Amino acid sequence: MDYRNLPNGKSMHGRIVQELGMQIVSGHFAPGQRLPPEPSLCETYGVSRPVLREATRVLVAKGLVVSKPRVGSVVRPREEWHMLDPDVLSWTMRSIPEGEFFQSLMTVRQIIEPAAAALAAIHASDDDVTRIADAYARMEKARDARELLEPDLDFHRAIMTATHSDMLAYIGKMLSLALSESIKLTSRHPDTHALSLPRHKAILTAIAHHDALAARQASIVQLDNARADANSILAGTALEPE
Repeated sequence: MDYRNLPNGKSMHGRIVQELGMQIVSGHFAPGQRLPPEPSLCETYGVSRPVLREATRVLVAKGLVVSKPRVGSVVRPREEWHMLDPDVLSWTMRSIPEGEFFQSLMTVRQIIEPAAAALAAIHASDDDVTRIADAYARMEKARDARELLEPDLDFHRAIMTATHSDMLAYIGKMLSLALSESIKLTSRHPDTHALSLPRHKAILTAIAHHDALAARQASIVQLDNARADANSILAGTALEPE
């Protein structure tokens, strides 16, 4: 179940997971702190203990709490949370300033993506290159930032797949939500299309030529420029043209 955006009429179980999850991630309940006792939460939400315990099991599975006999549910240290879980990631994005989340994400991207691009250049098959090139071609055809989003995501996911590392492919998929928000931010730059295409083309060209060094460097350049674009947007200096 997706606990990020619950439609109207969603079960109380889902509402409890979402509300407690947000309160934990936002710091309302700090690491080491116990959640309110079961009777109190049951009364707050008007649910039975089995319903509450099912919601608690979801939070346990996401690494947010640990259930202890005769103690209750205790918030785990932040470093033990499953940060790539889509719900935890979404709640995190909603609980901290946009710029803080972006800078944290960019640090992760700058560690992972250049190495992944280099590995893709070494291991990419013809089919892998075709998938990356197809995503780039759809980026070229995009008429606006909204249409650019999905092919841009596909471009980066295809590179992760082209590494032929199951772990990197998994990380790429799990980071899709965060990457989507990152792309949406940089897409607010008035020249996003013109700026984005040559940077991505350089990565594609290097991978297609199986040039690992060039692929790594092209990825570094793309990310450095994306960070600069985002910083100008967050600082309010990247204004829409009149």
